[in-house]
Amino acid sequence: MTQSVDFLLVNALVLTMDDEMRQFANGAVAVRGDSITAVGEEADLRANYTAAQVIDCGGKVLMPGLVNAHTHVPMTLMRGLADDLRLDVWLQGYIWPVEREFVSPDFVRLGTKLACAEMIRSGVTSFADMYFFEEHVAAATAEVGMRAVCSQTVLKFPSPDAVSFEDSLAAARQFIQGWKGHALIVPSVAPHAPYTCTPEILRATAALAAEFDVPLHTHLAETALEVENMRRENGMPVIPYVKKQGLFDAKVLAAHCVHIDEGEMRTLLHAGAGVAHNPSSNLKLASGFAQVQKMLDLGLHVGIGTDGPASNNDLDMFEEVRLAAFVAKAVSNDPTAVPAAQALAMATRLGAQALHIGPLAGSLEPGKRADLIVVDLSPLHNSPRFRRDADNPYAQIVYAAKAADVTDVMVNGRWLMVNRELLTLNEAELTAAAQDYAHRMDVFLAARESSVFSKLVALGGSQEEESFEVQVKVKLEKPDGVLAALKKPEIQILRQRHYHQHDVYFRFDDKSQGWLRYREDETINEKGQIAGVRARLTLIGPSREGDFAHDVLLSRIRYFAPAANSLRFYREYFKPARETPVDKDRLRWLVRYKDEEFFINLDQVETPDIGYYLEIKSRTWSRRDAEEKAQCSAELTTLLGGSLENTVTLDYVEIAEGRQQVRPGIS
Repeated sequence: MTQSVDFLLVNALVLTMDDEMRQFANGAVAVRGDSITAVGEEADLRANYTAAQVIDCGGKVLMPGLVNAHTHVPMTLMRGLADDLRLDVWLQGYIWPVEREFVSPDFVRLGTKLACAEMIRSGVTSFADMYFFEEHVAAATAEVGMRAVCSQTVLKFPSPDAVSFEDSLAAARQFIQGWKGHALIVPSVAPHAPYTCTPEILRATAALAAEFDVPLHTHLAETALEVENMRRENGMPVIPYVKKQGLFDAKVLAAHCVHIDEGEMRTLLHAGAGVAHNPSSNLKLASGFAQVQKMLDLGLHVGIGTDGPASNNDLDMFEEVRLAAFVAKAVSNDPTAVPAAQALAMATRLGAQALHIGPLAGSLEPGKRADLIVVDLSPLHNSPRFRRDADNPYAQIVYAAKAADVTDVMVNGRWLMVNRELLTLNEAELTAAAQDYAHRMDVFLAARESSVFSKLVALGGSQEEESFEVQVKVKLEKPDGVLAALKKPEIQILRQRHYHQHDVYFRFDDKSQGWLRYREDETINEKGQIAGVRARLTLIGPSREGDFAHDVLLSRIRYFAPAANSLRFYREYFKPARETPVDKDRLRWLVRYKDEEFFINLDQVETPDIGYYLEIKSRTWSRRDAEEKAQCSAELTTLLGGSLENTVTLDYVEIAEGRQQVRPGIS
């Protein structure tokens, strides 16, 4: 007696991608509701099943849908926004500022649908996402009809959808509670990465994921710099560090894992973690080469991901699978590494297992969800077809087939594309709306790029502080007189510091931008040892606001910001026309004179070697206050043994530029 099913797909080369890698040359698949009922030879299924619809696949390949193991789908709207940059410059200098300005529920829904259209055409039926406003990613994905692990991002600093990590964590909890048990969406939490999360965040997100038995999606050991910083700051590599924070109490999906050793791989294996390998992104951002074959040999579930379309710049899984095989061979110098069948398994069964949705997807087996694709291997670039070797279909798909060869896509028993026609999305509307966002981002970035001040603000994490200073500077022959004069009763010393300061001044073709100073302050203790280092940026206004008697100046410093990145980062980000170094040894006192506070700097300028200078500075807020402090500054200069006849009105950088050859900037 035959059983009734909804669909019987016949006349296909069926690649099950199951543990045994079974194939059926004259195969068929039976589908009832959202699940696969049977897989096997066409003659057997026709004898045992009657279907409401019998679909002739025309000899094409019928296989499980591809699994994109790691991406950020709303970032389709930032595709091509900023390319050919280092990861830190790309992320902190461009992506994060644009996200702060534009990311919203509408942005996320549109970007998700645009991504879904691209992935369906690439044969993707399931993906793992990590982004903001993740409930809107989930809603758009479910509306389209795709399957996804949707992960709400949690960071240690404000994000587009939360002002604090506590808000992000609360949003993640609410999201998981609202979507758990959904037919298509597996809700998840995503502590972005160890370097963007505190230990408290890592522990809290792991506890949340474990509480609801959902995956935890994160980036681990993507770059060598990340690993180097982790070793320096915490005395251990990335994987032991996150293990110490209890991250592996959850079902982890770890993106990248480029810079991990065999011991760390075994830690991931014993924790049951999945790994998402992202070859295009790692190549484009020069992050390095993950040891994928070693991971697979150890038994790790390694899937393949595209990463976000802003760092790839596409969601084409056929390209990723081919690259995964090629890169493994090149890195190991072994052409047998990651053979085609294994690469395709990474994109299907192993990928689903890495996402912790193995019982639902990744292979064509009775009881699993009906997530399948039809691939046409008849076009010219696939011809001819050899049948001698059982692995030939895998090689043909991995090494020759294109995303455009996917003709039909079904997810959860529902057709999303038939004969290359999308059934649940309107591509023309999506691309038009995406172009509108691109225009707005162009306007935003063009305005920002024209201003050093705007670029500094865009980095975030800093506070604007427009400051006016009364200052006088005189050249000294020797410093001894100042040290003796500071003991006079008229001067009350409030605080004393000793610094060694390394300054690099950036100058721009547009001189109205002013100077941008990168400073590393080394605090020197009483034993002459470095007790601490602080780096900061200062944008110095190009013009003086006023002059007083004896060349006492009123000048403006427009902006202060912490320098959390390297000098190399700021060179590449700000692109100065030239740069000038100034190194000096500074003794600094905060003093009270005539009921006013002044900073006294005794500087020995070493680069360029121009000797000793006495600087007296005081913050001010009004013209009258500035006039009073200007008079006091002149008196204090004389009291300290400085001659007002030796007043210098140039900044050290101006003196340096006049005395030495200026190094060209990085353009």
